[in-house]
Amino acid sequence: MRTLSPLLLCLVLAAPVARGDDSTLTAGTFDPPRAAPDFTLRGSDGTDLSLARYRGKVVVLFFGYTHCPAVCPTTLATLARAHKTLGDAAKDLQVVYVTVDPEHDDVARLREYLANVNPTFRGATGTPEQLEAVRRDYGVSSSKLEAGLFNHSSSTYLIDRTGLLRALMPYGQPPEAYVHDVRILLGAGSTS
Repeated sequence: MRTLSPLLLCLVLAAPVARGDDSTLTAGTFDPPRAAPDFTLRGSDGTDLSLARYRGKVVVLFFGYTHCPAVCPTTLATLARAHKTLGDAAKDLQVVYVTVDPEHDDVARLREYLANVNPTFRGATGTPEQLEAVRRDYGVSSSKLEAGLFNHSSSTYLIDRTGLLRALMPYGQPPEAYVHDVRILLGAGSTS
């Protein structure tokens, strides 16, 4: 399994979000695209959740936790608005939310939390070791602070229909940026 080097991740995170023509992704791109590291964790729907399960869909992958006071609810609300804006095309989009707090975020908690955001979004949890391996593969940082809070990476990963890691969207982008990029990725390699 290929992993992202910390240097590459820093370069991608430092890259400005480019506003190009309608065929250019808004998010910072991985050039060349590479296979998104797959994983299998416990899904909020009660089944095993792997990225391979969503081949044929565009996946937005996000790391966070249900007690997050700002970044996670803001990003999930943005993704919910983007999902709604996509209309019928949203059936080919899957948001996957991987917890950084397995102590509190079990399957039931993730299911309840995401149901209040968008019932199609899926959460994933596992053992601390499993989750650490997934974070390492994606270059995601997470450290526990006092009072059950976490400091964690806040960008989202955009994975195309074929399972290629295509872009990294920085925190704070509007729903329109996601809609733009997801539409591009839905058009590339369409399965219909």
